[in-house]
Amino acid sequence: MQKYEVKLEAFEGPMDLLMHLIEKNKIDIYDIPIAELTQQYMGYLDKMREFNMEVASSFLLMAATLLQIKARMMLPKRNIEEEDVEDPRVELVRRILEYKKYKRISGVLSDMATQMSQFVARMPMDLPKEHLPPKNLSIDALVRAFHSAVSISEVVEIPSALVSTDVYRIQDKMNDLLEYLGSHGGRMLFSEAFSSATRGELIATFLAMLELLRLHVVTVQQSQSFSEIYISKKEGDVSDEGEF
Repeated sequence: MQKYEVKLEAFEGPMDLLMHLIEKNKIDIYDIPIAELTQQYMGYLDKMREFNMEVASSFLLMAATLLQIKARMMLPKRNIEEEDVEDPRVELVRRILEYKKYKRISGVLSDMATQMSQFVARMPMDLPKEHLPPKNLSIDALVRAFHSAVSISEVVEIPSALVSTDVYRIQDKMNDLLEYLGSHGGRMLFSEAFSSATRGELIATFLAMLELLRLHVVTVQQSQSFSEIYISKKEGDVSDEGEF
């Protein structure tokens, strides 16, 4: 008889071993040759003993189950009525099919875990916010105010034939803002800087204001949320006497 070799460490339990034997011998799971399967299963347990390995109780329990099924199938039928008795292999087949299903699900979950292990997740973080000195008025607030001013100015439609193609220089707009502040007591409403102009000029004016803020030539102030925003010229500044 051909010697049966098996890697003992490959099987996690008795059902795992049964599935291996069924697949290896291409056994029809609905018509299991219980004598052959039992013989191969017992051969595996003998191998475990040869290697001085402790046979787990679950393997011994399955061996007893197989022997019991084998014995029941060998018993002669006493009369015709016993032909309708349930096949003793049915419960074993049910358990094997159930194990096969969970084994497949386990494989899918294992693959998903392997894929997810390649990613690193972290808790949501607040985006960094830059604030302008000295009143801690955020850039976001200025951008929202600018969009509001632009939307108001766009209510009046300008015919395309009248749209100017002039190129606006940020430095010129910086000087215009400082000149306006100088003639109005060094303080003006944010909305006044964007009261009426083409879209290109409004953008140039907004960039000019940001540059003046960066250079600490002007400040922006808001007493409370949703209140008016004021642009103020810092006292002692003489930058408006010439171009930057």
